[in-house]
Amino acid sequence: MSLLRSPLLSGARRPLLASAAVFALVAAGAVGEAVLSPPHLAKAANLSATAPELTLPSFAPLIARVKPAVVSVRVKIVHDGAADASAFGNLPLEIQKFLKQFGDQNGAPISPRSVVVGEGSGFFISRDGYIVTNYHVVQDSKAVTITMDNGKVLDAKVVGTDPKTDVALLKVEQPGDYPFVTFSNTTPQIGDWVVAIGNPYGLGGTVTGGIISAKGRDIGDGPYDRFLQIDAPINKGNSGGPAFDEQGQVVGVNTAIYSPSGGSVGIGFAIPASTVQRVVDALEHGGVVQRGYLGVEIQPVGADIAEALGLKRAEGAIVDKAMPGTPAAEAGLKAGDVITQVNGKEVKDAGDLTREIGSMKPGEQIKLTYLRNGAEQNAEVTLAPQKNENVASNQQSNGAQAPSDFGLELAPAQQGQHGVQVVNVDPDGEAAQKGLTPGDVILDVNGKAVATPRDVKSGITQAKEQGKKGVLMRVQSASGSDVYVAFAFPKA
Repeated sequence: MSLLRSPLLSGARRPLLASAAVFALVAAGAVGEAVLSPPHLAKAANLSATAPELTLPSFAPLIARVKPAVVSVRVKIVHDGAADASAFGNLPLEIQKFLKQFGDQNGAPISPRSVVVGEGSGFFISRDGYIVTNYHVVQDSKAVTITMDNGKVLDAKVVGTDPKTDVALLKVEQPGDYPFVTFSNTTPQIGDWVVAIGNPYGLGGTVTGGIISAKGRDIGDGPYDRFLQIDAPINKGNSGGPAFDEQGQVVGVNTAIYSPSGGSVGIGFAIPASTVQRVVDALEHGGVVQRGYLGVEIQPVGADIAEALGLKRAEGAIVDKAMPGTPAAEAGLKAGDVITQVNGKEVKDAGDLTREIGSMKPGEQIKLTYLRNGAEQNAEVTLAPQKNENVASNQQSNGAQAPSDFGLELAPAQQGQHGVQVVNVDPDGEAAQKGLTPGDVILDVNGKAVATPRDVKSGITQAKEQGKKGVLMRVQSASGSDVYVAFAFPKA
């Protein structure tokens, strides 16, 4: 399976537009005529004549109204041949010379500088020519043109982009009175009809229909994932195109498909209109999206971590580290705190916290509710401007069970460092299953700092004597990020 979210590159081979379903229907019809006797045919005709008339939905009036606002987006991207050729840097020198002279592995020549043309989709959101598309459609573009439904070609400029939500805002350079569509202010429901319009495979305005299959999908594509899943067929080149509801309002922007082959299998993803509208408003009035910054590294509270902490539910976001000098540190948050609410709204997992904080503006004051040693506490926090890539770094944990033998070989940390260093990991042990590797450093066990392997062993023994179901370790990886790892004790 693969997640595809790239615009169509010109020159790509286009599939033959033949339908196996058509041939299947023709064959079925021929067999039916050979097998059915005239009485059966007469009976079938009578049943058809007396059956109630079915009224199927037609999107034709809706399409006629909104299709003029949908455009094809064409971009020129300049590739540096020297950088592209560096991909062959590990090959023998003679092979590198051959590739530079005769072409790459696909037979395409490697030139010092080449221009690639990509195509995607977009749509007008204002009368004066603002257009929404995907960031990945216009990423690294040197020139952008759009083709309207009536064939008119216009130059456009990139007003602003937001890579974290994959949204971009364009503006046509030629003044005019352009057809446009609006965003829906209502939350779509699973089962609602949806119509997608875009530019698949560079064919131009193409309409497909389906329903909303799911909401709130996290496909691991960014810190603010909460996509609508739709089954209206979308393909390469549909990226940036709108998904409409039955009222002709935009409920989402098509951005990715999940496919084993590269073509549509009925699993598409659209950025919700509420997210797009918030980002577009910020891009239009400044070119950048300002997001609040809390300053914590976090991870989900899995079942194993919940057991180790004695929590009733595996919910919330556990703090791995509060960055020095950040709002979180100034508010007194510490490693091991489990954030459960923001302004009274429940935090189900680490992604919830990231999205909630990211939807707020710098300078906004919020109330955090968190658990420390099982006791609920509150903190007033004033968010700062976001300075790095993540509002809160969301670390994933492995929830597998771990017996008493964790498969770890430990040694005191190197001089000048805190904690206990992992020097060897049994590939068949539970520590390996949890993702620990040589070079990782165990910082604390059950909330207590450790400095020697004996401290680690003592912490594990103490947890058993206290009747806990497992032990929780805070581990620093080689990259410097902290993460909690829970090992559950075997049941008696």
